[in-house]
Formats: sequence, structure tokens, C-alpha cells
Amino acid sequence: MAAMKRYLPLLFCAWASASAQGAPQAPTAANSAAPMPVIRQNGAVKQMMVDGKPFLMLAGELHNSSASSIEYMKPIWKKLEAMNLNTVIGTASWELVEPQEGKFDFVLVDDQIHQARANHMRLVLIWFGTWKNANASYAPLWVKKDYQRFPRVRSRDGAAREELTPLAEASLAADARAFRALMRHIRAVDPQHTVIMMQVENETGKTGDSRDRSPLAEAAWNKPVPSELMNYLSENKARLLPELTRVWGASGFKTSGTWPEVFGTDAWADEVFMAWYVGRYVGKVAEAGKAELPIPMYANAWLVQNDTQLPGGYPSGGPVSRMHDIWRAAAPGLDLLAPDIYLPDFKGVCASYTRSGNPLFIPEARASVPNLFWALGNHAALGYSPFGIESLPQDTPLAAAYQTLGSMMPVITRYQAEGKVAAVVQETPEQRNQAISTGGYKLSFSFGGGGRGPAPAQGQAPAQGFALVINTAPDDFVLAGQGFSLTAAPETPGPRIAGFGTIDEGRYERGVWLPGRRLNGDESGGGSRASLRGPGVGVLKIKLYRYE
Repeated sequence: MAAMKRYLPLLFCAWASASAQGAPQAPTAANSAAPMPVIRQNGAVKQMMVDGKPFLMLAGELHNSSASSIEYMKPIWKKLEAMNLNTVIGTASWELVEPQEGKFDFVLVDDQIHQARANHMRLVLIWFGTWKNANASYAPLWVKKDYQRFPRVRSRDGAAREELTPLAEASLAADARAFRALMRHIRAVDPQHTVIMMQVENETGKTGDSRDRSPLAEAAWNKPVPSELMNYLSENKARLLPELTRVWGASGFKTSGTWPEVFGTDAWADEVFMAWYVGRYVGKVAEAGKAELPIPMYANAWLVQNDTQLPGGYPSGGPVSRMHDIWRAAAPGLDLLAPDIYLPDFKGVCASYTRSGNPLFIPEARASVPNLFWALGNHAALGYSPFGIESLPQDTPLAAAYQTLGSMMPVITRYQAEGKVAAVVQETPEQRNQAISTGGYKLSFSFGGGGRGPAPAQGQAPAQGFALVINTAPDDFVLAGQGFSLTAAPETPGPRIAGFGTIDEGRYERGVWLPGRRLNGDESGGGSRASLRGPGVGVLKIKLYRYE
């Protein structure tokens, strides 16, 4: 109640201001219900459906503590709308939602829902519960202080850490109860589904050691591997990822026995053990929330940093790509497993996270427009979300890219479903020439230099080139990007030379094409190429033809 009193004046001011401007009112159950958000197969890809239509989350994640203050967030919402975000990743922390056991406070959650809706954005909420970066820092103080009821993990040296062991049923029950109460409240106040997805926990796992060595964990380690896991592995043996196959196969693919007997005693066996118990815990929390509001839910991962790093150097048991099979068995109610990508090998991480049909969503990353295009074009990503979005300048290149992609969303999602969207990205200055095959043509891209676009300012490196390629009809393509010239060559029987019949620059508004100049002459290399040199992201429509 004290927390409620603290926020009531701020909520009243926000409500009064929104009412005066004709903005949507604060969340109430009286508003009409909208279709439930869902991730489903649509043609060639899985897509997020919002209000019954495919939706790309052009998103940004707030800093961890920003949404803990309504006053702090006030100037941020308009900035995010001006940056052309259509989705914000906010937070709901256990310590603020349940400051006293059994007493819940949803004021901060309500304000995020209200402000996102008022500023024409959707909301994804992170549940900072038992884990935040492999730590229990967001657990309520009443949980932290009662370490008998909510025991900690132990490392090999016996030292306790500020991590709750995933093997404690009391911790799981308390976290799941709070998350269920949160989802029940969101169901009541948000029938419009401003909240379209939930992240359950954050970067889970055990750091500092490859597995938990608390008394509960040691007892489980020496018991038989749960039959649910063994049955899953046996039934899916031919489809398991190679990393897990190697661990299980090292002991002869045993189908019963203790953890050491089935998986061995090295760090990789420890990781399997942790992945089962962490995944089971997160899965049970998600299951409790979905019982109230079955919107899409996911878990995110702190990634393996290099090929030599062992479990414990990164959070052992988290949903890193090689543990996806264990997580699928432990948490079947999760809709996807997501990477937080800060590593230079962005393409490799995306590829590893789309194995076995896992849809790609990137909830944390650097603000890289080329990476955004790569994820959308080559992996039909559900969304992309740079971390600390409010710290970026309002005129960040990402804002212009979001504006372009947002206006093209119906076109992108339609042709993603038909398997007709691809992307090329220049990662280094040396990668000047790249080619893709699509629509019966080899499209060859030359990045950097040439053309009649503006040259970089003195001392400034050329912008990284990239292109989204959409094959909209035979011989017809839409190109969005910057920093490239394009030539084409046929790859199917018929006349052997490709020419550019028409090249139109323009833009989309709500999926409708608005043409600009018809490019020819100097701007088309005499009909032999198409170019987008910048500055900023441009869009072209081209029609090819063939001759000899």
C-alpha cells in the first residue's frame, strides 16, 4: 500500500495529461478484447501474429532500472515513439511486484502498459524473478533473507552465492506464484494485448562453476536421470543437435542411470544437468503464467563467448544453442529460446539459434542496422531489440531504418511467408563483392565506392553496405538498403543477358508503394545496374528483362 500511495499522484497526472490530448485511457477491463498474440507457422516461416496479422517487432530494450520509476520514464516514451519503435521491452521485477510475501503491487506494470499504448507501441515484459544475469539480485528481500527456505547454489569450494538453487521447490513455487499473479493482472487490465510477449527470467544458469553443488543438487546428481528427459532424448535421438549427441554418446547412449552414468562427469555433463533443472524451473514458471494468459513466452541466453570457454565461464545450464534439446524437454511451454548477441559473429549466432525450427528473436544486441537487415532477410526474425535503447540519440540510424521497415512490414512479412526474402551484408571493407541467387537470377552486389552518391566526409569510413532483397513477382524485386550497386545475370534457361527494364525509387506507407523518380541514364549505368548509395536507407523497385 505504501508503494501504491507513492505512485498515485504520478499516475493521476499521467492519466489527466493523456485524457486532455485524446490519448488512450489507462488500462481497464472495459475495453474490447483483441485477438491473442501468437507465434505460428505461416507458409515458409514462423511469424508473430498481433491483432491477427504478421508483426515484426522493431524494438528496443530499456535499461534494467528505467521502468522502476514512472517519473524517470516520462520523457523517454515520446523519444521512443519518435525513434519509430513499434515495440518496447520493459521490465517487471519480482522485488517490486511482490515487496511483501503475498502482497502485490502492479503500478509500474500498469504505467508501462498505459504509456506504450498511448505512444502507439506494443510491450514485451521481462520477468526479473529468480534470475537476472545468473544472479538473484531482483528477488524480494524476504526471499533473499530466508536462505533456509530459499537455499542458495554452492560452488565446488562450498561458497554460497546470490543465486537460488533451481532444485528448491519452495523457490520455484514462490516465483511461479508471483508470475502467475502478474499474468492474471495483465489479463484483466490489457484486453487489447498491448503486452504481446513475456521473457521469463533473464540469462539463467550457474556461473563460477559448471554445476550447482548444494546439498539438493548433490543428491539429485546421484539419482537416476528423470524419465521425462530420457524418454524425450530416446524419442528424438535422430533429431538431436550434434553437441548433445556427443555428450550423451560418450557414455554409450544409456537410457537409464544416474547423471554420471548417463552423461559422464566432465563440465559438459554438468551443463546438461544444470540445463535440465534450470529449464524445468523456468518452464514451470512460464506454465503458471500461461495458465492465466497464454501469450508467447521465451527465455534468453548469455552466450558462450569463445570456443575454449567451459560451462561456468558463461552461465552453465542457460539456453545456449547447444542445450536447446534439453530446454525443449524441460520447458515445452516456451515458444522460443533467444540469444543476447554482443559477439562479433552475429551471423553464426543467428544460424545456431534457428536450428531445429527455433524461431529467431533477438531481445538484446548492439544497435546495428546491417545486423537487423541480416536477421530479417535471412532468418525471418520476429524482431530485433538493441539494449539501452533510451541512451541512443533520437536520430540514430536505427530510427530511420525502423521507419522504412515499419512501413514495409506487410510486404516483408508476406514474402517471408513465401520464402522470397533474403539479405546481403558487408561485414568488412574487404567484402566488396557478394552475390545471392533468387527469383531465377544471380544478383551481384558491389559495396563501397563508385556511383554518383555522396562521398564520406573527410576522415570518415564508408558506411557498411547492406540490402534486403524481396522477390515480389517473376523478374520483379524490391530492394531496401544502402551503400551498394547491383548487377544481375539469369540462372535459368532462356536469353543469357539480364537488363534493368525499370528502376523506380520511392517509399512505402503502411504497405502501399509511393513511387518517386524513375531512374535511368547516369543513375542506372545506362540500364546496366541499380544503386542505393545513401545517405540512409533507401528503397528501389526494379524490373529485370532478358535478351541476347
